[in-house]
Amino acid sequence: MIDEGYIKYEQKHVMTAALEADLIAEINQYRTVLYKMELIGAYDEVVGYGNISIKRADGTILISGTQTGQKAELGPQHYTLITDYSIPENKLTCQGPIKASSEALTHAAVYELRDDIRAVIHIHSKELWDRHMNQMPTTNPEVAYGTPQMAYEVKRLYEDGPMKQNPVMIMAGHEEGIVTFGKNLKEAYEALEKLL
Repeated sequence: MIDEGYIKYEQKHVMTAALEADLIAEINQYRTVLYKMELIGAYDEVVGYGNISIKRADGTILISGTQTGQKAELGPQHYTLITDYSIPENKLTCQGPIKASSEALTHAAVYELRDDIRAVIHIHSKELWDRHMNQMPTTNPEVAYGTPQMAYEVKRLYEDGPMKQNPVMIMAGHEEGIVTFGKNLKEAYEALEKLL
């Protein structure tokens, strides 16, 4: 059974209309590229994987919604805003037409590392995962995705040093999962390109 796409945190979802198209324009361009590269997608066209987010100037996090991986094209109705979260309490609040991705707290943990981090990309690739396991900053294999423990692993890897020089994280306990980040989407994507 694929342990993917299931939300493992408490989520308060405030339903609103679709977000404005200009709000998602840049993030959606990158998401489309990642989908075409098959780094975001779905297993058996059912269980979505991969997601993308940006931290906005107001502190909210714009993130692709849960179970959108199988869609070739996303629109404003497929993104949501994280307005509040607590890693220790394993919960978040989002507002928009869709619930936040199952990896939302991991994204939030990356944004907490430094104020200048403004973009996070989470992809799946068995080939890249196998190739870079333990060659790049790698989480403890016993830590599952979408949990406070994964958020703490993000912080541990950063504090230990490897992610300060290399904005990449291999998720050993989340088969195929890789996270990159940067000051903007271009930087986060360039970090991913270096893995290819």
